[in-house]
Amino acid sequence: MKLDTLFQQFDPQSIPPLAQWDPPFCGDMDLTISANGDWIHEGSPIRRPALVELLSRVLRREADGDYYLVTPAEKLRIVVEDLPLLITDADRVDADWIAVTAGGDRVPLDATHRLTLLSGPGGDLLPALPVRHGLRARLHRNLFYRWVELAERRDDEMGLWSGGVWHVLGRFDDGAP
Repeated sequence: MKLDTLFQQFDPQSIPPLAQWDPPFCGDMDLTISANGDWIHEGSPIRRPALVELLSRVLRREADGDYYLVTPAEKLRIVVEDLPLLITDADRVDADWIAVTAGGDRVPLDATHRLTLLSGPGGDLLPALPVRHGLRARLHRNLFYRWVELAERRDDEMGLWSGGVWHVLGRFDDGAP
């Protein structure tokens, strides 16, 4: 996968039609998205935000559970320690929320994009939001606490309403007030 070619082929702000591409598998790439969101290539963090943003635009998760960087001509498997994307901000629009990823994706919290609790690297249940092409995102700690301050309690859950549906931020342990 030639990165210069990727920069020339794709607008880094748009999402290519990955669902339409079915290239042959070309092997594994020495690229890991760490649990803290760092992109590490051949042991070194990628320091160019534009490169990380571009790579995130050609990333998908397939039915086998693995993550792949995909172009029309090739498909390379990468390692993802937790979830590949991070929600860093959110905008309130009337009574609803639009989540914003570190790469600039704007995702409405609604019935299609619903916060759910998934096990994190340490085994704790943490909120995750589906974004696109089988990819989910974790909430940045600052956004998580911002939403917790605005959250409501419903039975044993803490969450918020958006898009007409309940979005879970966490669950109370037995005996919690």
